Amino acid sequence: MVNHAKAWFWTPVFTGVTTFYETINFRHVKLLTPNLGNQQPATSIKTMSVSDQNWFVDISRPSRYIGGEINAVRKDPSETEVSIALAFPDVYEVGMSHLGLKILYRILNAEEWLAAERVFCPWVDMEAELRRLRLPLTTLESGRPLADFDLVGFSLQHELCYTNVLNMLDLSGIPPLARDRSEIFPLVIAGGPACFNPEPVADFFDLMVVGDGESVAIEICRAVRQAKRGQRMSRSDLLQDLRHVRGIYIPSFFQIHYGPLGSVEEILPVYTDYPEVKKAIVPDIDAYPFPERQIVPFTELVHDRVSIEISRGCTRGCRFCQAGMIYRPVRERRLGSIMDKAENTLKWTGYEDLSLLSLSSGDYSCIGPLLRLLMDRLSPQNIGVSLPSLRVDSLDTEMMEQIKRVRKTGFTLAPEAGNDRLRRVINKGLTQKDILETSQAVYRAGWNLIKLYFMIGLPYEEEKDLLDIIDLSRQIAQLASRRGKKANLNVSISTFVPKAHTPFMWTSQVPFEESRRRIHRIQDGIGRGPGSSRVRVKWNQPELSWLEGIFSRGDRRLGRVVSKAWGLGAKFDAWGEHFRKEVWKEAFVCCGLDPDLYLYRERDLKETLPWDHIQSGVSKAFLRKEWIKAVQAALTPDCRRQCLECGVCDHQDIDPVLHPCPEMAFDQASGTPSSSPESATRYRITYRKLARARHLSHLELARVIIRAFRRAGLKLACSKGYHPMPKVSFFTALPVGTESMEELMQVELLHPADASGVKERINAELPDGVDVTLVEEISPVEKRVRITESRFLITLNKLKCNENRLKQFLQSDYFPIVKTGKKGEHEIDARPLVSDIALVPPDRVRLTLKEREGPGLKPTEIIKGIFALKDEDLRNLEVMKTGQTLA
Repeated sequence: MVNHAKAWFWTPVFTGVTTFYETINFRHVKLLTPNLGNQQPATSIKTMSVSDQNWFVDISRPSRYIGGEINAVRKDPSETEVSIALAFPDVYEVGMSHLGLKILYRILNAEEWLAAERVFCPWVDMEAELRRLRLPLTTLESGRPLADFDLVGFSLQHELCYTNVLNMLDLSGIPPLARDRSEIFPLVIAGGPACFNPEPVADFFDLMVVGDGESVAIEICRAVRQAKRGQRMSRSDLLQDLRHVRGIYIPSFFQIHYGPLGSVEEILPVYTDYPEVKKAIVPDIDAYPFPERQIVPFTELVHDRVSIEISRGCTRGCRFCQAGMIYRPVRERRLGSIMDKAENTLKWTGYEDLSLLSLSSGDYSCIGPLLRLLMDRLSPQNIGVSLPSLRVDSLDTEMMEQIKRVRKTGFTLAPEAGNDRLRRVINKGLTQKDILETSQAVYRAGWNLIKLYFMIGLPYEEEKDLLDIIDLSRQIAQLASRRGKKANLNVSISTFVPKAHTPFMWTSQVPFEESRRRIHRIQDGIGRGPGSSRVRVKWNQPELSWLEGIFSRGDRRLGRVVSKAWGLGAKFDAWGEHFRKEVWKEAFVCCGLDPDLYLYRERDLKETLPWDHIQSGVSKAFLRKEWIKAVQAALTPDCRRQCLECGVCDHQDIDPVLHPCPEMAFDQASGTPSSSPESATRYRITYRKLARARHLSHLELARVIIRAFRRAGLKLACSKGYHPMPKVSFFTALPVGTESMEELMQVELLHPADASGVKERINAELPDGVDVTLVEEISPVEKRVRITESRFLITLNKLKCNENRLKQFLQSDYFPIVKTGKKGEHEIDARPLVSDIALVPPDRVRLTLKEREGPGLKPTEIIKGIFALKDEDLRNLEVMKTGQTLA
């Protein structure tokens, strides 16, 4: 028998939520003791797959939680020495869009002794079920609770995810405060851009990674491996060793003292040989493995495409941009490396879109030939290429011609400010002439939508600057009107938030009420102008910028506010529909802190700032100079032209990495793209959808199958026009949660192939639960078959159904069932839809439905209506489609 001890290690300092880990039992297993290495999960709670639970059918987007994606790495925990849960404090479709997570997943799992698994913040409905049933948060790969891992590593991409971190720790039975975690708990670490001011959440983490994580992540895992092998090393000893690794910040090794007015007075290191933390820098990004076998998610991501980082860092020096400062110096990939990675990653994933990532993609030294080479290879495959971060002054006509060769979506331009003067203040040397000429060229090239991005609240902004945003938007809207009826303009407005490690870190943030006024002023001005019907104005909620601004330059005392706000129910603060400003205001009052101290106070240039012990590489002296130049509205040149001695480069190991374009690239890029066959071969495919694949929606299943064809090298024919779509048609759309033994689809392939070969190749690329059972080539003159009936077997799982009600249904001529849809409730006569229904002992129902045009009913809706079941009864039903009749 296993002895258990309750985990009472952390007593909340707030009320309002019952902490999950207060009632989770843990075995007496210490993190760093030698017997932990090959042990199974430590929690006593069952860790069965949530997708097997009857309540799971009601969860929104269940595909977020089922795992089993193509290219996911699954290792036997008993055969690895160290395990790390890569935790992203947002929903799956946001987290899986981040390339950094994919890079770390690839690098860590390349080591045989190391297992890296993924976990994301559950949406509110999923969290509610986990808490109701006392189930722990688990990883996708093995279904293990986070408390069983050696390390839990959070990715902090922005400041509005902090309450989600606490929520995930609580759902895992892990105390959030580092000082309250004993040896039995994992080492909780963090990385990401928010770690450049780690202080607001410093108390929650054992250590934090500042800078590039590729090498540091492996070093941390190696240290844990050695500690476990050494048998006696404690958590404290491990941290002592890790403090010597560049880029590692251990908050407990620094003491913060505050002055009488509330600002930081002094930052005292505990160890004299550890006075500051220098960011980790990867000198050459091509020297580290790139994840070519990227995971292919089931659910649609926020950025659902292959992403290739063509360069890291930026040379432009925009004074508002934290990323441009903290990711210096610029480091480019070689053109050949980009081509190889793009080709291989597309081959292994089956994606139909490629994104070239960089802080300023148009500045890549060989961008023109790179685009031509990529489009020559990819446009025949109908694969689109996008550059999400193009500067107006880096665009040219040739670049636009290449991008539009496959599909044209919206074209994004970021003037940031409405006039030349304010753009000089922020060191963005665009002119009105540049912006208008580029906008005109974009519309003429065939784009129907331009997206403009502006900020309000920039330093030295005046009322005239708001009017100039209105005027510039109106001028571009008039350009759209000359393009035709379909041309439109989106204007997005956000509130400027001063960030640490930038020249604007000393300035105050525009007050919340004033931010709202300025946004509405712009909205009203654009809405009343000529061409306003073509313009859509959107804005980020000033409430979110209010909270972001507090944390972006906050100190360690804010950890108490985060804890209190989470206790009062704060979570998903980056999601406008979940953000509750009143909760945060109450948390500040309870903690005795004034948010205005962090927002509206101009900092003295000599003041000790909360992040002064975190070195981004860019010196404070350089930032001061840039702040003074901003006051003068003076431009600083691009450091590609000359070194500005910002401090980040030592000119020995660390320097900009630029790759001039090789001559051969121009020759290769001039080739003629191959043409596609004029005719295509049609195939009818029968397939099954079982087990966890039943939780895929119809659109998700369609993406899974289309990408499987791409990976299999089976080229699908596509439609013509601006947005070519694969010629794939599905005969029916199964409800989410329904299994099927027989589904039908039809595809057109550009190149004929043996039917048995098609079946074998596509099955090799499909995930568990989806498999093809039959492939038939269709004659060009054969008419499309149609489904006349579908047969289902519904398992009731001990649910009692009144046989008399079934008799009443069979004897009826009209049987109305109320169906609730997006447009409200309406009645549907179920009787003509059902051609056969019978109870099959002991607890099943056999049901045959006629397929017809117009509104229909799901099998569960019919069973509910016939037997007068309640909504909660439907959770117990298991629906299997067993076959269908064709005509």
